[in-house]
Amino acid sequence: MFQQDWILRQIEMIGVILARLLFGKDKPDYEIVEKEKLSDSDQLYIELIRMLDEGKVNEAENRLYEELDPARLPMLELALAFYSRLNQFDDAYLEAHNYSRQEIEEGLHAVTKLFGIQME
Repeated sequence: MFQQDWILRQIEMIGVILARLLFGKDKPDYEIVEKEKLSDSDQLYIELIRMLDEGKVNEAENRLYEELDPARLPMLELALAFYSRLNQFDDAYLEAHNYSRQEIEEGLHAVTKLFGIQME
């Protein structure tokens, strides 16, 4: 249990640090600015959050990776918000959907590496 809490806090801190450094925000958060005119990124974010809420955690992560484009920095912001949201689920929810905090941390590291940010 202690290790899971430690990983949870590590994930939160990584997200906060990157959000501050790269986007000038206090936490990783993806904002939909124009609700009447959704961008492709907005639609993807809505789809990913819906999938997470439906318990399709692995499918949502796969979908994220299908769409990630390292040439578009807003996609990193979306990915950080995705993993931050995923990290908010409790361990029982993650376990019930064949996922773990360790996988969240690994995914976060993989995404940042894809965007040229080494965190090891």
